[in-house]
Amino acid sequence: MNEDLLKIRHSASHVLATAVLRLFPDAKLDIGPATENGFYYDFDLEHKFTSEDLAKIEAEMKKIISENQKFERIELDRAAAEKAIRDSGQEEFKLGRLADIPEGEKITMYRNGEFCDLCAGPHVDCTGRIKAFKLLSVAGAYHRGDEKNKQLQRIYGTAFASKEELENYLKQMEEAKLRDHRKLGKELGLFTIVDRVGQGLILWKPKGAILRQSLQDFILELLRKQGYQQVFTPHIGKLGLFRTSGHFPYYKDSQFVPIVEREDLAKMAAEHLDVAEFEKKIESGDVEGFLLKPMNCPFHVEIFKSDPHSYRDLPVRLAEFGNVYRWEQSGELNGMTRVRGFTQDDAHIFCTPEQLDSEIQGCLDLVKAVFKTIGMNEYRVRISLRDPASDKYVGDEENWEKSEAAIRKAARGLGVPFTEEIGEAAFYGPKIDFVVKDVIGREWQLGTEQVDYNLPERFDLSYIGQDNKPHRPIMIHRAPFGSLERFTGVLIEHFAGNFPTWLAPEQVRIIPLGADVMDYADKLYAKLRDDGVRVGIDASNEKLGAKIRKAETERVPHMFVVGRKEAEAGAVSVRSRIRKEFEGAKSADGAEALILEDARKRVLPDGFFLIILIANAEIFKSL
Repeated sequence: MNEDLLKIRHSASHVLATAVLRLFPDAKLDIGPATENGFYYDFDLEHKFTSEDLAKIEAEMKKIISENQKFERIELDRAAAEKAIRDSGQEEFKLGRLADIPEGEKITMYRNGEFCDLCAGPHVDCTGRIKAFKLLSVAGAYHRGDEKNKQLQRIYGTAFASKEELENYLKQMEEAKLRDHRKLGKELGLFTIVDRVGQGLILWKPKGAILRQSLQDFILELLRKQGYQQVFTPHIGKLGLFRTSGHFPYYKDSQFVPIVEREDLAKMAAEHLDVAEFEKKIESGDVEGFLLKPMNCPFHVEIFKSDPHSYRDLPVRLAEFGNVYRWEQSGELNGMTRVRGFTQDDAHIFCTPEQLDSEIQGCLDLVKAVFKTIGMNEYRVRISLRDPASDKYVGDEENWEKSEAAIRKAARGLGVPFTEEIGEAAFYGPKIDFVVKDVIGREWQLGTEQVDYNLPERFDLSYIGQDNKPHRPIMIHRAPFGSLERFTGVLIEHFAGNFPTWLAPEQVRIIPLGADVMDYADKLYAKLRDDGVRVGIDASNEKLGAKIRKAETERVPHMFVVGRKEAEAGAVSVRSRIRKEFEGAKSADGAEALILEDARKRVLPDGFFLIILIANAEIFKSL
């Protein structure tokens, strides 16, 4: 987000708060930042905001904008800031936000009209500069994102520099609603989430499992061509493993609670330890236990370490579709795109310094191949680097400099725009993230690659070099999909459920025209199934038009219509939602060959996304 847009959106959040206080004077304020897609403000109010309230608030915001109120920056000392907050009656949350500001750092407030808020800025010079905005929704949000705290009401909005940009964004939002993977996942029978199992834990239904397996087969094929070896590791590991790697307790808050040995648990209970003492013993290592793995890396490190290695063996490329678990706040969970248990298409490469550049390039080529196949050809690159002032990073200065230099070199070689994000590196090394645009212009962070000198050091990895002496390998972490769950959610929305032949859970729907051709339809079904085509059959008594509409609504890409004429000739009449060149009368074998070849090639038809956009419009019109 550029600076000007940041100012507009941040200023709009203050105008939102001003309007709410005018209409609901009892409202208590928390925070109202600008976001990647707009802005929000969190309110504590007994009255529950409705859609009618949003319309009134929006009207009041327009009035405030027309008043052209000046944004005035005010510097205060801590005592004066505390007094100003108390005088405004907003001490419940704002005093806590004031306490977050470190001693010695400037404390500022911004005033517009009658409203004054603790804020670091930046803002436009006056409210009249906010030319195009829209309130979008209201949702619950826990104070500070912690479900143990009070739940507030969060009003979301967006703002742009021009009305045209706003209108384009709102159109994109409407299209996004139609593509919502949670809605389509339910309608198409791909996955479900059940409270009894747990929020953030995906149950893949049969059709979703086919989609998932197709993705796995695709990536495994690419991996085999690049010389990867597949491995499997357990879902849990001893805490000591993750202490060595640094994952515990560095990321303690994003991990599930450790599983403690029963004997140790009984002993601590007998000692009447409180929770804080219990956690201290676990963190110190006085008590051993197990952890639901948050990462696959330490397991792959141990697999590498289990055998001696020579420079002639390297690179060693280990790959796994490994299940990992992260503790996400319930308010942050979102269908498949933010979950608590997911499967990483994870791989780790152990190589010599001389091999580093070519291995990084091989990883990047893999990511690009994935994006090309699914039609995501527009992307940018984000480099995440350490913050030298932070103490969260492990390893020595020299190794960090080497890894950051390697990452920068790789990014430059891609020939696409890239940005550098200070302080966003993993604790053990810098990384490259791919930010991809989907078909309706939304950005998703997919695919990552990390260079790591530190885990080989922490685990004392070595190989024998040409000089017959031990040397330390370099480790590369990479995941083209990132997570199968998140990637599938993105794909559902990207394709709007209209998957190409190779991904479609049901590739062909046989539509018989009457009971007298059912024997032929059944034989055709059996042959297609045995030959590897994912096929279904509509044996209902519905008319042809209704059967076709049903297949289209369920996003089946190809239909084989069979009547008496087709049965006698051993033929089918092909209708296709995505390959118009396939349509018409064909021999059954010829039609089958087209489907199998289309699935094998994994190539999107010319104009594919325009085709499915038109097809979707017809579906929604008929519903």
